[in-house]
Amino acid sequence: MKTAYIFPGQGSQSVGMGQALSAAFPIARETFQEVDDALNQKLFALMTQGAEADLTLTENAQPAIMACSIAALRVMEREMGVDVARDVALVAGHSLGEYSALTAAGAISLADTARLLKIRGQAMQAAVPQGQGAMAAIIGLAFDDVKAICTEASKDGEVCEVANYNSDQQVVISGSVAGIDAAMALAKERGAKRALPLPVSAPFHCSLMEPAAQRMREALAQVRFQNPCIPLVANVTAIAVTDADMIRPLLVEQVTGMVRWRESVDMMSESGITRFVEIGHGKILAGLVKRLAPDAQMVNVGTPDDIDAFSKAA
Repeated sequence: MKTAYIFPGQGSQSVGMGQALSAAFPIARETFQEVDDALNQKLFALMTQGAEADLTLTENAQPAIMACSIAALRVMEREMGVDVARDVALVAGHSLGEYSALTAAGAISLADTARLLKIRGQAMQAAVPQGQGAMAAIIGLAFDDVKAICTEASKDGEVCEVANYNSDQQVVISGSVAGIDAAMALAKERGAKRALPLPVSAPFHCSLMEPAAQRMREALAQVRFQNPCIPLVANVTAIAVTDADMIRPLLVEQVTGMVRWRESVDMMSESGITRFVEIGHGKILAGLVKRLAPDAQMVNVGTPDDIDAFSKAA
């Protein structure tokens, strides 16, 4: 059985995340403390006891989601003897989850990843003034149809672009408020089952994020990268990469580029992956993978019960 470890992105956060894992496993507590120390912030206290609005802030949500993923992975390594280089064929992550995947594969240290995601969150938030950008999920229209709608909605200087190609039935768009409003109206006219505005603080993965991409180019240049111990399936290409020098520019491109999740899952399936393990808080990717690769085994590992079940299955 060939296995891929996959890591969730923004939207999977909720207050209380990581609490049970921390209570049950010392290595999880150590991981959360390491992230707190790297950021000089009591992030874990915010994750477990803070206000939802504070946790949802991009600069907090991104490192928090990554911390939960790496804490769960380290429990798997410590308690079950999991060895990523030996036991896993590919890693991938959705948007910020790509940083979690690279940390899991030994390409970046946990402390550097936490600091990069803090910068990434701040830069994305600062790139577009509050209230000027938006995102929406278009449900029930084909990718090409949504892309055509985006082109139509981008007239008169407005911005509307595909941000996430999540599945054949779910495409997320991003851009200016007027551009997204126009696209949602067009999508409904053209038969979309739903066109849902997303509760996000900035328009991620579109050209409006160019200032954030420039900031990340500078930040990534300061961080030591190693070649990952197994290939990473990159968001913006859906191609497996192992060269650290190629990964840096892909992470920069990812800020403004489309997350090709559907194509990434297709690529992993075609390369022989028969088991996907989503590591971290929530089960958002599991739902997508089940639709994209219905014959594959889908496993979630994010809580002590999940760890127990995974251990027994192994």
